[in-house]
Amino acid sequence: MIQDIAPRVFHNEYKKELPGPDDIIFSFRDRKLLCVLFESGEVRCPKYSEISVDAEKLIYLFAIDDTRFFLYPEECDETPEDGPEKTKFKYETIRVLRGADPGYLCFAGMTAYHLYVWYRDNRFCGRCGHETEIFDKERAVKCPSCGNVIYPKICPAVIVGLTNGNKIMMTRYAGREYKGNALIAGFCEIGETAEDTVRREVMEEVGLKVKNIRYFASQPWGFDSNLLLGFFCELDGDEKVRMDEDELARAEWVPREEIGQEASDLSLTATMMMHYKKHPEEF
Repeated sequence: MIQDIAPRVFHNEYKKELPGPDDIIFSFRDRKLLCVLFESGEVRCPKYSEISVDAEKLIYLFAIDDTRFFLYPEECDETPEDGPEKTKFKYETIRVLRGADPGYLCFAGMTAYHLYVWYRDNRFCGRCGHETEIFDKERAVKCPSCGNVIYPKICPAVIVGLTNGNKIMMTRYAGREYKGNALIAGFCEIGETAEDTVRREVMEEVGLKVKNIRYFASQPWGFDSNLLLGFFCELDGDEKVRMDEDELARAEWVPREEIGQEASDLSLTATMMMHYKKHPEEF
């Protein structure tokens, strides 16, 4: 999956540091990323030496092996059209990270976007309204007025592989940019276990009951500030689908042999689809 970058090692400890010339800089404009997008689909983000930014404003994010990554919390100037091709940095949709080279840049960019959204949304204290400051001892922001310490927001959500013998429930979202195959999914509510979320989301989205809920794997998904928790479960009773048309454009039982080839190197959803397809002995 996207976070599986071995043999490279992800170091997410916060440090108060300034960048060097070869350190990578992430700059976002809403859901767009400053990068070079080549015709091949390859993506490259700027090094500190390649763009003009105020070093004092840069925020250390993390390191992968010896490569350090920083966030520039403001917008940068895009490269003029007559600039050199290899350094023609423009703001592109963050979805281009799927073609990042090297591959671990996709995970780095997704995680950087998660932190960018958190820093952006916590410029002011939610307790007293005073402007916050970056806490220099750990990954947090702190209010100098009332002392409130704010940590990064992580939203737990479930991905559900609902099976019915040789069939699995496949869905497609309604009204979203992503138009590919999906599984039932949803956020955990306050006071709810992940298993309760599985039961509730399946009932809400397709009107079905489940049994034998079992954990599969997890995945950080920084594009939406999520920690995804994957579960498989079995249909309990009637298989007639009662689809929530506000949430879904499609919901149907798909036989194992009709599941297409998904890019399971990226998402937990695709990994679960392929696991169900390739390991019938487990279901």
